Amino acid sequence: MPSMPSPPASDHYDALVLGAGISGLVSASVLLEQGARRIAVVDVYPRAGGNHLDVEIGPYTFDIGSLVFQDDSPLLRHFPELLPLYVPIDPSWLRLNPQGTVTTYPFSPRDDILRAGPVEVVRLLASAVSARLKRAPQRNARDFAEHWLGPRFVHRSGLGSYMERFCGVPTDQIDTEFAQSRMMWIAEHAQVRNLINRVLEPLRRRPAAGPTNQQLARPRSGFAELYAPVVAGLEARGVTFTVGTELKALERTDQGHGDDDGDRMFTLHTGAGAFSAPRVVSTVPVDVALDLCDLREGREPLPTVRLVTLFYSFAGKRGFDSSVFYNFSHEGTWKRLTVYSDFYGPAQEREFFAVEVVSSRGAQTAEQADAAFREHVAANGLLRGDLRLEGSHVLEHAYPIYTLGSGERAREAMAALRAYGVESLGRQGAFQYQPTARHSTLEAEAALRR
Repeated sequence: MPSMPSPPASDHYDALVLGAGISGLVSASVLLEQGARRIAVVDVYPRAGGNHLDVEIGPYTFDIGSLVFQDDSPLLRHFPELLPLYVPIDPSWLRLNPQGTVTTYPFSPRDDILRAGPVEVVRLLASAVSARLKRAPQRNARDFAEHWLGPRFVHRSGLGSYMERFCGVPTDQIDTEFAQSRMMWIAEHAQVRNLINRVLEPLRRRPAAGPTNQQLARPRSGFAELYAPVVAGLEARGVTFTVGTELKALERTDQGHGDDDGDRMFTLHTGAGAFSAPRVVSTVPVDVALDLCDLREGREPLPTVRLVTLFYSFAGKRGFDSSVFYNFSHEGTWKRLTVYSDFYGPAQEREFFAVEVVSSRGAQTAEQADAAFREHVAANGLLRGDLRLEGSHVLEHAYPIYTLGSGERAREAMAALRAYGVESLGRQGAFQYQPTARHSTLEAEAALRR
C-alpha cells in the first residue's frame, strides 16, 4: 500500500495511532467505537499488518514466523471482512526431543517418561515430587519450570533447552514474570489429573476431542491481500493511513491544567509531514516511543528478540509429518519450522518451509544459521533429500524478552509515557509476548476500555 500524503498541519485529528499492526488496527476500530471521527494511523512499515510479514521467492511464499488464526477470533468482531480471505487449514504440531525422537508437542508421557525405563521413571517422579514439596522461591523461568515438572523432566523433555532457544538467553536469566504470564500451560500439563489423562489417551477407543474452531492461514498471495480490505473499511469510517514514513518526534504542544487533559494537544512529526491530535495511542516498541517523546533519560534499552528466518524448498523425506515442528533437543540453534506447502500445496513438486532462529544463540547471520540447521537435521536423520536455501529475513524487535528486571523497567517506561499522555499498548507498546492475533485483540480492547 503506497504512502498517502499527510494533511496540512492545521488539519487536526481526534486521535493518532502509532503502528499499523494488529494492535494498531484494533485500536483504530475501538477508538471509532468510542466516538472518534477522524483518526490518523502512521507507521514506518510500507503497509498495514506490522510484523505479519511474508516473503515471495519465485513460486514460494513464506511467513516470518508461524501465524495461525481461528474463525472464532475476537479480531473478526472488528474486521469480519477477513474471514472469507483466510485459507482453512488442518495444522498439526510435533517436536524433536533430546533423545532424537519425533514426538508429541509439548510433552509425551510415553516418549518422555515411559520409554526412559523403570529406573529413570522412578527418578523422574522423585524429582517432580521433591521439587513440588520444597516450595523453593521461583526467581526465574528455570525455577518455575522445575517447580512444576522437576529438574530431571525439564532436562529430559528438552523444555529447558527450548525456553533458552526461544528467548536467546539462559533460563535462569528469564524473569519469572514471563513464565507466569505466558507459560502457565506448564502448570496445567503438570496437574496429576492431566498427566493421567495424557498417559491413558492412547488406550482409549475414542480419539481425543479436537479443536472446536477452524484453524486458518493468510491467503497464499500474502498479508497485503488480507489486510487491504481492513484498511479500506477503516478509511471509509474516517481513518487516514500514512505508511512507509519515518517517525521523527512526538511533541506535546499544549498541556492540560492539573488533572484536566482537555487542552492537551500532540503533534507527531514524520517524514510525510505533521499530524496533530489530543490523544495518542502507541503500539510501536516502548523504546521507540520514549525516543519520540524525548523521555529516554538514560534508560537502558529493553531486550527484544532478533529473529533470523530461513526459507527453504525441499524434495525428499522429511522425517516428520506435522505442519509445525519444534526443536526441543539440546543441540541446534533453530527453534521452530513451519511447512507452508502443507497449507498451500507444493510448488513445482517441491515442499517449502521456514525455519526460525533467535540469533543470540550463536547464529548471528543467515549463513551461520543455515549451516547449523543443516548439520543438526542431518545428525537426526531429518530432511533427507534436496534441501535448498531460497532466502532469508532478519527481523529486529520480533518479540520482547523478559530478562531479569526488564518487566519492571518496561512498566516504569510505560508510566513515563502515560504521564506524558501517551497510551502505550500491544506486543511492542506494552512489552508483552502476545502469541496470537486473539491475544493482541483482547489486550488492545482491554487497554483502551480500561
